[in-house]
Amino acid sequence: MADINVIADQLSTLTVMEAASLAKLLEEKWGVTAAAPMAMAMPGAAAAAAAPVEEQTEFDVILIAVGDKKIQVIKEVRAVTGLGLKEAKDLVEGAPKPVKEGVSKDEAKKIKAQIEAAGGQADVK
Repeated sequence: MADINVIADQLSTLTVMEAASLAKLLEEKWGVTAAAPMAMAMPGAAAAAAAPVEEQTEFDVILIAVGDKKIQVIKEVRAVTGLGLKEAKDLVEGAPKPVKEGVSKDEAKKIKAQIEAAGGQADVK
């Protein structure tokens, strides 16, 4: 029986090209591919792929741009957030910024529609 440590030492001295040639030779000789063991070596990746994808339940509405109607956008931001005039103005002028965070999908769509109707650009993330 061959000493496994000696074989490991000999393999570690191979160049990348020699290792690739060895892998190809073994694939041909034994009728296997080197790709199959890699899938087994990463069980965490397979488990992550098999895990069900959670549906996002909380969304953020982001003001991307103000547009031509800055005053109307400020009014909508105030209505949606309950902020004072100065805070809403600062938020609008600092775009892109989140307007409302952690809201439901329906509420996020509604807020986005309100901002866009006022002349601003919004995105839901």
